[in-house]
Amino acid sequence: MELLSLAVQRTGIAAFLLGPASVGMPVLWVNEAFSRLTGFSTDEVVGHRPQFLSDLLADRAEADLFRAGVLEGREVRRTVRSERQDGSLLWVQLTLSPVDEVGGEVGHWAGSMVDITEHVDRSASQLASLELERRKRAGLAIITETSDLLNDLDYPLALREICDVLEGALVEWAGFYMNDDGLRFAEGIDTTTPPSGRGQRHGRYIADGAGVVEGAMGQTDALGDATGPALLVPGTVIDLQDTVQDLLDGRIEGPVRLDLSAEYPQWSASGWLSRDVRQRTSTLAGAPREVVLHAIAGRRRVLGLLATSGLPVSAGAVSDPESSEAVLRTLARRAGLAIDNVRLYAREHRLAETLQRAMLPEQADVTGLDVWTYYAPNSEHAQVGGDWYDVLQITPDVVGLVIGDVVGHDVEAAAAMGQLRSVVRSYAYELTTPGPVLERVDQLVVGMRIPRSASLVYASLVRHGEQPSPEDVADDAGPDEGPGAADGPGERSAERWTIEYSRAGHLPPLLLRDGEVTQLNEAGGSLVGFGVGERATGRAELAPGDVLLFYTDGLIERRDRALRVGLDALVEATRAITAIDSAGIGEELLSRLADAPEDDVALVVVRVPDPVTDPVTSALSPRSRRWLLPSEPASIGRARHAVLRTCQAWDLGDSANAELVVSELVANGVLHGWGHLALRLFDTGDGLRVEVEDSNPAPPVSTDGHAHRMGGFGMQIVERLADWGWRPAGSGKLVWARLRPVAERAERRAASAEG
Repeated sequence: MELLSLAVQRTGIAAFLLGPASVGMPVLWVNEAFSRLTGFSTDEVVGHRPQFLSDLLADRAEADLFRAGVLEGREVRRTVRSERQDGSLLWVQLTLSPVDEVGGEVGHWAGSMVDITEHVDRSASQLASLELERRKRAGLAIITETSDLLNDLDYPLALREICDVLEGALVEWAGFYMNDDGLRFAEGIDTTTPPSGRGQRHGRYIADGAGVVEGAMGQTDALGDATGPALLVPGTVIDLQDTVQDLLDGRIEGPVRLDLSAEYPQWSASGWLSRDVRQRTSTLAGAPREVVLHAIAGRRRVLGLLATSGLPVSAGAVSDPESSEAVLRTLARRAGLAIDNVRLYAREHRLAETLQRAMLPEQADVTGLDVWTYYAPNSEHAQVGGDWYDVLQITPDVVGLVIGDVVGHDVEAAAAMGQLRSVVRSYAYELTTPGPVLERVDQLVVGMRIPRSASLVYASLVRHGEQPSPEDVADDAGPDEGPGAADGPGERSAERWTIEYSRAGHLPPLLLRDGEVTQLNEAGGSLVGFGVGERATGRAELAPGDVLLFYTDGLIERRDRALRVGLDALVEATRAITAIDSAGIGEELLSRLADAPEDDVALVVVRVPDPVTDPVTSALSPRSRRWLLPSEPASIGRARHAVLRTCQAWDLGDSANAELVVSELVANGVLHGWGHLALRLFDTGDGLRVEVEDSNPAPPVSTDGHAHRMGGFGMQIVERLADWGWRPAGSGKLVWARLRPVAERAERRAASAEG
């Protein structure tokens, strides 16, 4: 027994013996390990309630569990934070076990204490590390999600969705304010309407009497620091000191806190922002008293503000203010760069498109000739290259035609093309003979030092004589003969055309007459700017039904064949043409030769109409046509003429309704779109299909359901005659319409009348 007592006394685990609960469980005995652990000697604790019991009973939840265990007389095990004699704290694993029972009550309790302070501290450190890691991961998740949204700023509600991510996870409320001519609340970035310039100050104080204004910048030194109060003279404009405005102007970095309960000058940035935030947060459970403002900084100026308020109440939120601040600061910086980039790209894209559209080839509305033009740059990122054409109505009887090719198809080639085009156009209106025109172009190009060499053909088509009136044609034909009863071209019309041309290193134009192809290879010469001496001028007479082809080498040149072979292929394709309209001729050539062009392609088709054979000739050409029209009112007339010629070539009836639909669609594109218009016609076998493409992505609408909307009546006309719709195309839209056959329209009218 003595050996057992000695063993318990000297064991390394703190052991003790307590009395019954009815007398407060006093300490009856402790071993040496207890004294070493707590710092209390046997004399200091025997007869007293131990400190760890007082600490245990001080915690209401733990005290209830402890009392229940003691009353039930069962073993109790708890983790207790206790105090040593020297005042230091330690965590112990406390175990109390009943020893014996006296009078229905546990008479003695044997207890032990194990020091677990190191374990608790290590666990707390691990939990803190895990919590820190959780916050970092949550912050990174927010940054990742918002960065993905910033990559798609073309979405109109991108900023709103970023705020939705922040709200509940990082802050209670968030909002973006863009700074352009003053602050405005923004749910997205509208790249189609760029900022007009540097953000303007919200308000300035204009004195209406002498005195001193609080918060106004008065006398300043050379560095702009205030040296005295603002002494006002009536009419003086004084800048007010405004923290929000200073943040917008880049005078301070921020973030700054805006007190929503404070009073601010009415037209100041702080005053406007305070009123707007109070209005937007008025529906929240607890209206915020202040907001934190982070500057959304671009490369050169502050683009706006990110306003946030409150802390979230969700369990998974990043509730650490320091972590939240770091995430918001990172988000504001990334948002500034992303918004600046998207605006910069949109601005440069608009500038490039504007310049490129200004240099796109143009075709005048030529009378007396059927002219079709086509241009396609090889570059995927530009609308223009080094090829170009021009069709000019110089006088009522003289038409100028230019087609050229600058070496290369990049931006520098396009710039050189623009210079050459302007030079040739200027001299074409001054001189009528092609040879002298190219001589003057040579002289000016040498002086301008254009860095790229170029080839071109300039031709002038001259009309001789006058077209007889329909009455004269009927009188000459006799009572039993139609207008096509004349015997030869000379008798069919007093009008005739001649072509004069000069070539500067360019491929020869082709003349198609009655299935035979002639290369107009006279009047050749060196490239533009390298001409020495006089330039020759070639001449040819044209007859009704003749076709002229002007083209660039992109139409026929391929890496796997010689240029001469490509020219022979063009001659053969031209000889096999069956179309009787210039657009159909062009479509046939493109379908056979331009399936995979390796260079810029420009093509001009000129046909002299034949009033006798054209109305009675059926063509077997492809049933599709295309035109590129400038966005100007004159294009509406050109489109009407184009659809009339196409309906005649395809032997389609109901050309009047087709003309009306095309006119309305093109007029809608001219009025509401921008950039050049692409007009396409298709014979689907179930009605003519019309497509008009422009660069404005906004869809067309009619006045139905819009009582106060101006316009839109043209689309109602289209609805009466055709099925129509639209779809996005490139950076703009494509509007299509399929004309209903006459029988189908009649059935619909009958059904509508019965209804």
